[in-house]
Amino acid sequence: MGKIYDGIHRLSFLISEDGKVEHVFDKFKTKNHHEVILEHLN
Repeated sequence: MGKIYDGIHRLSFLISEDGKVEHVFDKFKTKNHHEVILEHLN
C-alpha cells in the first residue's frame, strides 16, 4: 500500500532541578530501561 512503518519510538528524559533536559535516553528496551537509567546516574 506504500505505507512505511518505523515501529514504536521510546524516549526518556533526565530533567535537572532547574528544569533543563540533561540527557535523552533513546536506545533501550522496556525490560532494561531501569538499568540504563541507573547506569547513567552512577
